[in-house]
Amino acid sequence: MRSVGDSGLPRGANPGGQDQRTERDGGRRPGSLRVVSLGPGDPRYLAPESLAALESAEVVVGYRTYLALVAPEVLAGKTIVSTGMRGEVERCEAAIEAARSGKATVLVSSGDAGVYGMAGLVLEVLEDRDPTGEVEVEIVPGIPAVCAAAALLGAPLMHDFAVISLSDLLTPWESILRRVRAAAEADFVIALYNPRSRKRDWQLEAVREVISCVRSRCTPVGIVRNAMRDGQTVEVTDLARLDPSRTDMLSILLVGNSSTRIIGGRMVTPRGYFDKYRRRPAKIIDGNGSPLPA
Repeated sequence: MRSVGDSGLPRGANPGGQDQRTERDGGRRPGSLRVVSLGPGDPRYLAPESLAALESAEVVVGYRTYLALVAPEVLAGKTIVSTGMRGEVERCEAAIEAARSGKATVLVSSGDAGVYGMAGLVLEVLEDRDPTGEVEVEIVPGIPAVCAAAALLGAPLMHDFAVISLSDLLTPWESILRRVRAAAEADFVIALYNPRSRKRDWQLEAVREVISCVRSRCTPVGIVRNAMRDGQTVEVTDLARLDPSRTDMLSILLVGNSSTRIIGGRMVTPRGYFDKYRRRPAKIIDGNGSPLPA
């Protein structure tokens, strides 16, 4: 991925080549398109590069709920393009068109744009709408919701884990269940996005039963709602006591593996360092790197 410099051109690009494309386009110079990750929502966790992209943008495109997470003063004086749910393709097309018209454009995505976000879709739409590659795209990473939830719960992702969305809007339910079963049998910690909605009120219970077939019902489960946002809640329970009705589309669940345990009220999945190295005496060295007597 080529990054975009202050001029709107990719760093190291050939200005002459850009001028040739501008001439072919009737004198219009394409702007930049940056897919910006907002992180979990709290401004403290907005990456500096994401903030800089928002501040320098002329056009900001996004889902209206996510745009509400951006401080009003950051968006002041900019052209704002927003859509509601299921307007993802329209948002991508609007952002691409704004960039093609020469505007410094930002398309926002919550969490990390590359994790159930807008990064992949914008590249797909570009393949169809901009086959000659006029629009330079940069994807700015952020803190994904799963990492925000894990931090609030303790350290449940210290070993291998799988992330699975329970939304069957775009993925067949049979495929989702097959992935859950495989992750459970492989003893991954399992992070569940989109666990329950008003129309999907039975899938989480089915997933719990699948996991319980291969994992103890005492396995710790963390439930985080609105991670790092207003209304945040954090709960630690287990597979046996998990109440699906306490979750919704704003919740993330983290199901521990066979080693996950509770330490001081927090979920921890040991990597194995402590058991392997705790009996090994520490090496004491002097300022020159030479060992000293213990």
